[in-house]
Amino acid sequence: MRRLNLPAALLAALALAAAGACAPNPIVARDPVPAPGPQDAFVCKSRPLPLNTFMTNCEPVAPEPVLRSKG
Repeated sequence: MRRLNLPAALLAALALAAAGACAPNPIVARDPVPAPGPQDAFVCKSRPLPLNTFMTNCEPVAPEPVLRSKG
């Protein structure tokens, strides 16, 4: 019976370990904070600061009503 050399044995062990390392069900990350709805609107102003940073000021605004006509 032939003996495997050391590099071939290491490659085989790595291949088996990589195949068994995957989870059976993928893990899906979910954002705990829901996305804002269509009624939430903001106006933001940004100004640059030193060292590649920005100062941002956001203010909420009232949504504009959408008028629809039947026709």
